[in-house]
Amino acid sequence: MRDHVDFVLSQWRDQCPGLDVSAMAVFSRLFRLHTLAAREVDTAFRKHSLHQGEFDVLATLYRSGPPHTLNPQALVSALLLSSGAMTNRLDRLEQAGLLAREPNPDDRRGVMVSLTPQGLRAIKAVLGDYLAELEQLLAPLPAADRKQLATLLRRLLTAHDRQSPGAIGPGKP
Repeated sequence: MRDHVDFVLSQWRDQCPGLDVSAMAVFSRLFRLHTLAAREVDTAFRKHSLHQGEFDVLATLYRSGPPHTLNPQALVSALLLSSGAMTNRLDRLEQAGLLAREPNPDDRRGVMVSLTPQGLRAIKAVLGDYLAELEQLLAPLPAADRKQLATLLRRLLTAHDRQSPGAIGPGKP
């Protein structure tokens, strides 16, 4: 079975016969899959008037467990964002009534970010549609292949996470 990447790689091999393009076989597919997946899951987010980044904030708060509250720095770390980008997301979500910022009881200079009841309802609603889209994207793969793919990607990501500045280590966000 051949795909578009096979066609592109054959063109590269024709034009540059001595060039090793084997890394492109993996990353071109990852990039194409990312684009396709982003487009597909975006439909789930749009149904709920959200964008990917807003979903990420709501999901991070939700999966942190009750009371679904974190400080902005924990969110920045978990989502690998700049503080400015996080502030913009928090502003939009607060204006939409999906989260609230309250003074941090342990640090009077800081704030805590919490899901509102409306935000909790929103993340629960979008989560089902999001997971359905992901399931549809993985439908061509049987369970064993999914598990193997997840294992290989984990191995690749952990190696890079350990080497990169600001890396995410085990047990960290």
